[in-house]
Amino acid sequence: MTGSIVGSWLRRLAIGAIGVLSLTAQATTPVLPSVSQVLVRPALGDWAYIGAGANPPSEAACNAAGRRCFTPAAMHNAYDYAKLLAAGNQGQGKTIAVVDSFGASTIREDLGVFDKAFGLPICDIVHLQGGPPPTPPPPNNGTGQENHNLWDLEVALDVEWAHATAPLANIMLVATPTAETLGVQGFQQMMNSEDTLILNHQVDVISQSFGSGEGAFHSGTASIKQLRQAFIDAQANKVTVFASSGDGGTSNNFKEPVKKPAEIPYPSVIWPASDPLVTAVGGTYLCVNASTGLGVDTVSPPARCRTALNPDSSRETGWVFSGGGYSIVFGKPDYQNSMPAGSSYAGCTSGGPSSQSCPARGVPDVAYQASSGTGVLVYLSEPNTTASGTGCGGASPCSTGWFVVGGTSASSPQWAGLVAIADQIAGRDLGFINPALYQIGVSAKYSSDFFDVHTNSNHNPNSTLPGYPSTTGWDAVTGLGTPDAANLIPDLIAATS
Repeated sequence: MTGSIVGSWLRRLAIGAIGVLSLTAQATTPVLPSVSQVLVRPALGDWAYIGAGANPPSEAACNAAGRRCFTPAAMHNAYDYAKLLAAGNQGQGKTIAVVDSFGASTIREDLGVFDKAFGLPICDIVHLQGGPPPTPPPPNNGTGQENHNLWDLEVALDVEWAHATAPLANIMLVATPTAETLGVQGFQQMMNSEDTLILNHQVDVISQSFGSGEGAFHSGTASIKQLRQAFIDAQANKVTVFASSGDGGTSNNFKEPVKKPAEIPYPSVIWPASDPLVTAVGGTYLCVNASTGLGVDTVSPPARCRTALNPDSSRETGWVFSGGGYSIVFGKPDYQNSMPAGSSYAGCTSGGPSSQSCPARGVPDVAYQASSGTGVLVYLSEPNTTASGTGCGGASPCSTGWFVVGGTSASSPQWAGLVAIADQIAGRDLGFINPALYQIGVSAKYSSDFFDVHTNSNHNPNSTLPGYPSTTGWDAVTGLGTPDAANLIPDLIAATS
């Protein structure tokens, strides 16, 4: 793997952009093709501004906002990988690529504040092409394609939490210089950048926190097949690829009308999460003690963790906005032919187009904390400028300080961090892990390697479309469940050998 750790506590995070000749200072120089505009949406579900200052907010401040907030140390305990980090397994020598629009002009400073606040290794950033300023436009100005401030929050989430999970892994931020909202045009730009990294052996794990409803690809299979060469090359080159499953439950939109896209009229999933060569990550509410990451707390907010809505006092329940369901493009992959007992695989989308595959690819494969009600802390600089009027013209986010952030955008980079640790421990890249995940799912190790989330459904309360239930075994809300990393990683290494 090209790239290196600088000293024992230093790594480089390369900020690249499509059309730039170099993405990382030590890497083979790729030439990235110029392609059409990307119109995709970040899988950033919700956020709340908690407070200013370099010090993280107290849990009391988070509770006052109706949330519980997780620090890196608490997440290390919650998913049982603190012991792996303490043993020196921190992803060193491995590179995670996170792919976002625009980049962020403040990411160097924001990451420095985040690292200092939580005692993480301080990172040096190679700024090959700076992101644009995060000045937000007026909320009613055009299509919203220039919401750099929202993408800045996405960038901060992806970078800070991939780093928090695998503190000594190299993090490469691949930024496309385009305006992006829901749709399909321009996806090629992101896919070309990923493929360049893969073919130049510059990356071990890729995290994608974006997507578009499959129904928005009006030409269906033909359009998606043109885009997915990067995933074929990733499988051939032992690169693991993750994608957020989305934050709309079973509800997604077409790309038209531009200013108010119409809802796809059947339960749907998003691509690239629906691609069989991608590991799709759904979401949960994490109801453990937010200060320690241990035990179950049914007293603190949000309501979804309290006894009335969590009668079993489960440590995790299915997030109602977790993207999931069945592809209309891809048939059921071989690795989903065997699922744990009690799984609720339904076969295909009810009410979907006549051309859909049935039985179909089920989404997601796995899950992780995603609700902002039980969200992770993110530091972001979003100065309250006057360029868009008083108070940024009402645009949000528009504050410098600490946010609690949710969405499957939080889930994907953390899973990527866990696999970077697994790659480092194994001394090789695990590559395409889906067959191994399902192999573990039907083994005696399933109950110790995964927390089987079996409460709630992903019916979006803002939609009339039905959701799918979270059940024992695999389901279309949380997949196989969430990881007990200390148990799962050795078994995943063995299953991919």
